[in-house]
Amino acid sequence: MFLANFDLQGLYTCGELGFNFSGTFPYLVHTAVTIIKIVVPILLIIFGMLDLGKAVVASKEDEIKKGQQTFIKRVIAAVIVFFVIQIVQLIISFVSNGDENITRCFNCFVNGTVEPDENGCVEIN
Repeated sequence: MFLANFDLQGLYTCGELGFNFSGTFPYLVHTAVTIIKIVVPILLIIFGMLDLGKAVVASKEDEIKKGQQTFIKRVIAAVIVFFVIQIVQLIISFVSNGDENITRCFNCFVNGTVEPDENGCVEIN
């Protein structure tokens, strides 16, 4: 699912935390996270091709090594950005000590999960 099934006019809550919010906020967070997961690898490929292409066209060994180093730095940065959500999810699972309300809120905002699977936001009628 690319975008979450939030009713942007609806009111939601995360479990029993008593935190009520409009559907717009988790929708925007989920959309931003999804876009980051798609755009970061694409930008890595594009910029990597440009860096290495410029180095090869220059035909100098120093330029090729510099291009490779830049590409490796970009790969490391892209991996960090791409996996930051999973790292945050891991940290939240350790900090929450199995509290389903915290996990439910995280799933609501990051994964865009809405009831009926009871792992995300609950719509308030």
